[in-house]
Amino acid sequence: MTEARAAPVHSGLAGRVGLVAAGAAVLVEAIWLFGALPDAALVGDLAGLVVAGWAAVACVGAARRQPVRRRFWTLLAVTMGLAAAGRTVWTVQRLGTDDLPHTPLIGALFVLGLVTGTAALLCANAAPRNAVGRARAVLDGVIVGLALIPIGWVVVFRDIAAADLIDPLRTIGLLYPMLDLMQLTILVAVAGPSRRMWPALTMIGVGLAIRAAADTGYVSLVAHGTYAPGHPIDLCWTLSYLLVGLATGYPPPPAGDGVDDTAESPLPPWWRVALPYLPVGGAIVAVVLSRRPTGQTPHLVFYGMMALLGVLAVRQGLAANENLRLVGRLRRLAYSDQLTGLPNRLMFNRRLRRALRDRAPVAVLLLDLDGFKQVNDRFGHAAGDRLLTGIAERMREVVDDAGTIARLGGDEFAVLVDGTRGVAPERLADRLLAALQPLPGEEDLGVHPSASIGIAEYGPQHTSHSDLLRDADIAMYAAKAAGKSAYRTCTPLLRESAVTRAELIADLRRAVDEGQLHLEYQPIVDLATGAVCSAEALVRWRHPRLGPLTPAQFLPLAEETGLILPIDRWVIHEACRAAGAWRQHAPEATVAVNISAAHLRRPDLIATVTGATAGAGLAPRALTLELTESALIEGSEVVLERLHQLRELGIRIAIDDFGTGYSSLSYLHRIPATELKIDRSFVARLDDDARAYATVEMVTRLAGAFDLAVVAEGVETQAQHEAVAAIGCLHGQGWRYGRPVGPAELLTTLAPIDAAR
Repeated sequence: MTEARAAPVHSGLAGRVGLVAAGAAVLVEAIWLFGALPDAALVGDLAGLVVAGWAAVACVGAARRQPVRRRFWTLLAVTMGLAAAGRTVWTVQRLGTDDLPHTPLIGALFVLGLVTGTAALLCANAAPRNAVGRARAVLDGVIVGLALIPIGWVVVFRDIAAADLIDPLRTIGLLYPMLDLMQLTILVAVAGPSRRMWPALTMIGVGLAIRAAADTGYVSLVAHGTYAPGHPIDLCWTLSYLLVGLATGYPPPPAGDGVDDTAESPLPPWWRVALPYLPVGGAIVAVVLSRRPTGQTPHLVFYGMMALLGVLAVRQGLAANENLRLVGRLRRLAYSDQLTGLPNRLMFNRRLRRALRDRAPVAVLLLDLDGFKQVNDRFGHAAGDRLLTGIAERMREVVDDAGTIARLGGDEFAVLVDGTRGVAPERLADRLLAALQPLPGEEDLGVHPSASIGIAEYGPQHTSHSDLLRDADIAMYAAKAAGKSAYRTCTPLLRESAVTRAELIADLRRAVDEGQLHLEYQPIVDLATGAVCSAEALVRWRHPRLGPLTPAQFLPLAEETGLILPIDRWVIHEACRAAGAWRQHAPEATVAVNISAAHLRRPDLIATVTGATAGAGLAPRALTLELTESALIEGSEVVLERLHQLRELGIRIAIDDFGTGYSSLSYLHRIPATELKIDRSFVARLDDDARAYATVEMVTRLAGAFDLAVVAEGVETQAQHEAVAAIGCLHGQGWRYGRPVGPAELLTTLAPIDAAR
């Protein structure tokens, strides 16, 4: 059973006996009052006294059982005790006089009970934890109560003669419903929208609503002279006491009050925000309606409205103060990094723009951690956060008052150096690199990355702060390229190189979209017969301005920008179409295509390959996919499963540039390769390097053990051809057998061979 649906349980024999007695008292009172039996007033008074006393005892028991809520239940016990004392004095004084005993003592007891009851609500589990929040809740209740004074005056006293209102005890009773509603408003205010309502608090709220209705009805009856002791309305007060006693049977709310700390706190509903102000409009109308024919406003209404205006002013002042504090907090959140406490990118840019506007000599140091991703991957993001916090603290100590340090995001930091402070940017960069060196033990544990720093000094070539940051970024990447754990200053040469690179990336994107790329095919020959048996597709780019570019000039950029994926797809389709045309003249001809590591990790690789072969009418066995060792060794289980699916379809798989990567024998057991391609760096040294000869021979034997075909790449001389043939390589590729040519030219090489067969 959930907390919200749990029924109150009064443990122990005494608790059950008290509950039964209280219930019996309420039942007897109901029978006597509604049946108009003799001494109904006395029975009602005694029943109220019994139930209030039982509720006080039950609250004391709840305070003992629930130490966390002890103050709440203790104050409620005092409230119920005051209610019992007030009922006792009321009964004694009523029996001794014919009039209703509206004495100051009884009024003081009931008002004091309202005060202690309100204090109890402010100690509830859902109540605000700070003094400002509690004051706001109390003021909201007071606003509602004061706004109801003119409304109640119009509703209750609109048809009462002025002469009947001279007695202040008669009119002062209007304050009781006001205080009840004030208390009920406070209860609603302290129940936050993100918390589940505690059932005990709900039960108490129902009791407050019943008491407010009873006090309102009582004041109206007394004002019209129709109330007599023993009226059925007297039962409502007893019921309100009973509900408080029943609330003590509910268990305390769980730790955390049922709030999900991982969820975003919901905004309060509009009615909760507007609650203290909704009755104010009605109060204004009621003030107009309450004016007497002489134009005078009743004193109680007048003073009530003055008090209302005063409380509204205090409440709005409190709200304005809270808004100012909230604005300050939002500003801190907007301009500071929550992890390190440093200024964030937004604040850094503002200070940089201000410094440039003041025309002060300015330099920017952009720092990026090298290898931080490995720390997160190995030790988790919590360890990464601790590392960032520690690095930020070290940077603070180094920079001190020489500049402004900020965390721009992730593992990227920046330092704004004011040239008037006499610290050279290069000197500060040296100090930063020294401070970020691993402490004893950190390097062995692998929990401290190095850093690369780029420096840019503001000059005539910069038109804005963005230009300065761009140059610092250019210098930072130059530092990474130089071996990391270093700094570089942006120079015109670096800037020009970066601009050229950016332009080349834009041109490459346009080349992919406009079809500027083309393929050339380098023959792969059978070393035993000299026949051209296959060809490797090589992508080429004729740049409109720069002329022909080698793959080394643009493919790395394609991999960095993700353009390698559409290039790979286009190459696969074009190569399959060319091979389909070749096989009409040479049925055994095949084609090899290089694919990137990024494409190997994509789930649509199989669909791309099968679509290309089917569209070209090419048998799957006529296509070979060439993969580098680094791409294969980093492959996950999903990638390995994808390779096995390709092999089941008949696609051949070659390991390209073998010997230059990890060369781990373990992955040869797992990857369904069909051939190895010995890297050209080994073949090029066969003429004069015995170790290269031994390496090629070893790889050939290894391939034979794994039942893999061997292709020797980069064969350019007759001596190299004879060496790889003597070693036992089955196929060769290189300028010795033919340079890369177009598909039509390659067809002329294949056709005679096929005819000879």
